[in-house]
Amino acid sequence: MGDVEKGKKIFVEKCAQRRIVEKGGKQKTGPNLHGLFGRKTGQAVFSYTCNKNKGTAWGDDTPMGYLENPKKYIPGTEMIFSGIKKSAERADLIAYLKKATKA
Repeated sequence: MGDVEKGKKIFVEKCAQRRIVEKGGKQKTGPNLHGLFGRKTGQAVFSYTCNKNKGTAWGDDTPMGYLENPKKYIPGTEMIFSGIKKSAERADLIAYLKKATKA
């Protein structure tokens, strides 16, 4: 299990310019992540075809592979984010997202 506070810092540094986690928050260049866990890929307001075709639900383990290498995890994604290589940093970010995006 990751560290929520470290994960928040990682979110601010690597994600916050494109994503938000607040319920009802205004979309940025990427979808609002609120309610992420349990939702199927490609189901947000930004319904990217490649994500929709993946057909995976965002569960406890799903983000680990995605955050490591988004283009490998969901082929065809247009996201410019190259991923987070350190598994501890991914675990921290996921811990934060689980708390911050809880529906």
